Amino acid sequence: MPPGPDAARPAFAPMDPGQASLLVPVLLGAAVAVAMGVYGRIHTPTGVAVNLAGFSGPLTVKVWLGSGAVLLAVVQLLSALAMWGRLGRFSPSWAPAVHRWSGRAAFLLAVPVAVHCLYALGFADHDTRTLAHSALGCLFFGAFTTKMLALPRRGLAGWVVPVVGGLVFTALTGVWLTSSVWYFTTFGVRL
Repeated sequence: MPPGPDAARPAFAPMDPGQASLLVPVLLGAAVAVAMGVYGRIHTPTGVAVNLAGFSGPLTVKVWLGSGAVLLAVVQLLSALAMWGRLGRFSPSWAPAVHRWSGRAAFLLAVPVAVHCLYALGFADHDTRTLAHSALGCLFFGAFTTKMLALPRRGLAGWVVPVVGGLVFTALTGVWLTSSVWYFTTFGVRL
């Protein structure tokens, strides 16, 4: 007699090829997030890592570079919406190029911020804000890694790239809210 609808499913059902191709990017993204958190936790903070001429100190460099990265992330969001046809008739042919280059620039601004956070400050959990900031920073780089590794994969479900891109955007926005916005509202807007 053939099994009915209530028959037990095998413990390890075969994966859909699209799901299997996403497994490696997700695992590597998780590894990046965990590695950053572990390094930030076990490394003894130095207090100073990144400073640029024209700024009053390393923290102002961090908050302004982070703000620039978030501004470019908004460009990323708008260009992605244009590419996916979510802005009505506004879908210019240059949207993919703007999306790629604004993403590259945002990442280049975010890297020195991460170096500063990890090297100078470490994984902080002094209060809810610093814990959220540290966790969101690790999540951002893990999600970014997942997105970059998933992009060239064929056979992924149509929702994968927008969801992972949305996670990258949300994590970066959370990092910005718990650092730059906090800094500007606590110490004022200054260079």
